[in-house]
Amino acid sequence: MTAVLSGAGFAPVSLDELVAEAALLTRIDRKYLLPEHEAAEIIGAFADDTRVLEIDGRREFSYDSVYFDTADDLAYRLTAQRRRRRFKLRTRTYVDTGDSFLELKTKSGRGSTVKRRIPYETADRARLTPEGGAYVAGLLNEEGHDPAIVGRLRPSLISRYRRTTLLLSCGSRATVDTALRWSDTDGETIDLPGFAIVESKSAGRPNALDRALWRAGHRPSGISKFGTGTAALRPDLPDNKWSRTLRGPFAQAEELS
Repeated sequence: MTAVLSGAGFAPVSLDELVAEAALLTRIDRKYLLPEHEAAEIIGAFADDTRVLEIDGRREFSYDSVYFDTADDLAYRLTAQRRRRRFKLRTRTYVDTGDSFLELKTKSGRGSTVKRRIPYETADRARLTPEGGAYVAGLLNEEGHDPAIVGRLRPSLISRYRRTTLLLSCGSRATVDTALRWSDTDGETIDLPGFAIVESKSAGRPNALDRALWRAGHRPSGISKFGTGTAALRPDLPDNKWSRTLRGPFAQAEELS
């Protein structure tokens, strides 16, 4: 991990300021998987006019996400097949603060990501409570999915990583995730050392960070922590959407494990 990717050299921004300037719960996400040293070089060029989220002196935070799917992998297949109406359900725990949320992410007809969430007990992070299930069922119904799906959902994947969040001068957010690790419910684990996922989050058009990444030869990879992590741990599933990534960094990770 380089100093730049952990937020060194950037002016701080508080969580309240970040939310006020760039909440972006409805947004266009562009994700890039690249070596940490290349990410640091590109992001470091923005240090003069970019701020980094800082909470209680911390600029890098540990995340723990538990994803839910059905026994027949419905959520995975909707994602892998690029269905217009797809969803991802997870609990997200901010390890450093102990706060947890139940989150449902869906795609709008225009391709924007819509995230809705409610506070959740950390002790319940690996299960759907009756209250949580009712909340998710209502949202799925609004999105045209059968709300009865909720009764079939169970934990399927755990994703852990460390994140730095940046506020760009244009008002867009960007996140940098490192120490990437995925585990399934059987305890199988895969790590991706030396790589970072850089994600730009904007209301629409590509921002300056996107353009800088493009100039350096990096294009959005379509990597999904849920989709790609599941495919890497489950070779029996179709993986066409992420096959290039699985042949590259993930194949290297398997060789090192």
